[in-house]
Amino acid sequence: MSRQLVGSLLAAVVIVVVVVVVVTARFGSTSAAERESLEERQEQRLEAEEQRREDAEDRREDER
Repeated sequence: MSRQLVGSLLAAVVIVVVVVVVVTARFGSTSAAERESLEERQEQRLEAEEQRREDAEDRREDER
C-alpha cells in the first residue's frame, strides 16, 4: 500500500510540474499588470483605428 501511495504522489508531482512548465511556456512569466497594460494598449489602438475609419467615412459623406 505504501509503495502505491508513493507512486501516486510522484505521478501527481510530475503532472503538476508539466502543467506549470506548459502554462509558463505558453503565457510567459508576464505579470498580471503587464498583461493588463498590453491589453489596454491593444484596445486603444483598435479604438483609434476605428475612429480613423469613422472620420474617413464622415469626410466621404461630407464630400457628396
